[in-house]
Amino acid sequence: MGDIFFESNEMMYFCRPKSTKHPHQIHRNNMSEKDKKKDDLQQVNEALSRSEQYIEKNQKNILIVLGVIVVLVGGVLLFRHSYLAPREKEAQEMIFIGEQYFAVDSFQLALKGNGADYIGFEGIIDEYGLTKTAKLASAYAGLSYMHLGQYDTAIDYLKKFDADDIMVSPALLGAIGDCYVELNKYSKAVTYFEKAADTKNELLAPIYLMKAATVYEKLKEYNKALRVYERIQKKYPLSQEGTDVERFIERAKMNS
Repeated sequence: MGDIFFESNEMMYFCRPKSTKHPHQIHRNNMSEKDKKKDDLQQVNEALSRSEQYIEKNQKNILIVLGVIVVLVGGVLLFRHSYLAPREKEAQEMIFIGEQYFAVDSFQLALKGNGADYIGFEGIIDEYGLTKTAKLASAYAGLSYMHLGQYDTAIDYLKKFDADDIMVSPALLGAIGDCYVELNKYSKAVTYFEKAADTKNELLAPIYLMKAATVYEKLKEYNKALRVYERIQKKYPLSQEGTDVERFIERAKMNS
């Protein structure tokens, strides 16, 4: 049993891969690895030393830059709280009066003011231009001019207002489209109707799709009108436009 154990160990010994490296070569390799680590450490130390020297040399300039940043940030916060917030409140109180005039179709008064306690939507835009309320006043001014039949001016004001609200944004884009229709600029109108229809609002989307299709028919682009009508039928079948769209589809097919 002992001989077998010995022979097994002997086989294991002879089966081991023999090193082809000379002992001196292994020693040199180990030394080169140590030297490399030493060089890397020295480079890191040199880089840190250069950084420290740079900071020490430019300490004054760095502190000035940091000081300027602190002053700017502080100035912005102070401006928001000490100036902009009170101005926003004043603008909101002012536009509330304008909204009352707008609601009863007194568009001229809503725009220009009453000469007493209300400066008008245009006055709010000029006086409180940095506030959110001034941007809202631009939307009201655009809609007021649209009702007064001054469509180019209406478009200018409406384009100044930018909103992400799923009710307000499509409605204002659609209003721009309506203005272009009144100006007989149908290609521009249909662009805005399609933008207005590109919304998650399932009440407004089919309305503006219907307007877009109608304008396509006006442009005699019946294939495009047909595609829009079919989109209404497929996507908004329960809407008022969807329940009545079949006859428009047939008309567009006949003209295609």
